[in-house]
Amino acid sequence: MKIALPSRNNNIDDHFGHCEYFTVLTIDQQNKQITASETVQSPAGCGCKSNIASTLAEIGVKVMLAGNMGEGAVRVLNNAGIDVVRGCSGEINTVALNWLKGSLVDSGDSCDHHDCHHE
Repeated sequence: MKIALPSRNNNIDDHFGHCEYFTVLTIDQQNKQITASETVQSPAGCGCKSNIASTLAEIGVKVMLAGNMGEGAVRVLNNAGIDVVRGCSGEINTVALNWLKGSLVDSGDSCDHHDCHHE
């Protein structure tokens, strides 16, 4: 299974739509281990209006562990078959391992104060 994390300096970027890059981790869920890591460049502009959801889905991403994210981005990711867990923060591998342990749940918090215009 693959999970994606919006990243900046090896930490969760607080804003999905403006992250520096996405860290994509291959996960062995049975052994609760990270088996591989790759970087996917973030598209220019707002994340929910880009093709990042389909790009991530095409490489097998099933879960997005993110900080803040607007409802439009959640909808786009969900429509691409990617589950979203908001409210994450900290170092990428630590967040991923906490998710594997089952200690992360979606905060339900949506970002509604950024410079993208969502309809």
